[in-house]
Amino acid sequence: MAADPDVLARALREHAATVDALLREALPSMQRAADLLVDTLAAGGKLLFCGNGGSAADAQHLAAELVGRFEKDRRALPAIALTTDTSALTAIGNDFGFDRVFARQVEALAARGDALVALTTSGTSPNVLAALAAARARGCRTIGLTGLRGDRLGALCDAVVVVPSARTARVQECHITIGHAWCEVIDAALGGPAAS
Repeated sequence: MAADPDVLARALREHAATVDALLREALPSMQRAADLLVDTLAAGGKLLFCGNGGSAADAQHLAAELVGRFEKDRRALPAIALTTDTSALTAIGNDFGFDRVFARQVEALAARGDALVALTTSGTSPNVLAALAAARARGCRTIGLTGLRGDRLGALCDAVVVVPSARTARVQECHITIGHAWCEVIDAALGGPAAS
């Protein structure tokens, strides 16, 4: 059975329209978040990332771009995805409940001056909201990436970028695009030579 080209074309058109709307509506909030990320790293802080499902994969992806490299050879930058330690995730989930899997790690790993980047397409994930609250309590900067339904997230964030779509796929596509744009900004600002 052949794939329906109309479905493919519609997905690409919808993606392009969402990116166009993001450019029109969210560039100032993307800039605010980028400034917080650069300031955190320049001051010697670290970045923590969290999210569920596809957002967990994006959290890992973005942390890897910073610890390894994005496009430029530069020093390794401190970034941790709170989604990767299966022993911690399962122990915390078992002992404290799934709503605490990220917050407990924030309590253990975050310090004043660090930043938490929280990804949630819905903006309502209890474990992500708990992580943001824990980060704020520790004096961390907080950045949110969400979609149109994510209005609860804003009260917990120093900067929040809302992708103007209610479709999970389009929101996630834009989240990784935003993350890559932030990596470009970080490379430009902190892209000195890598340590030998």
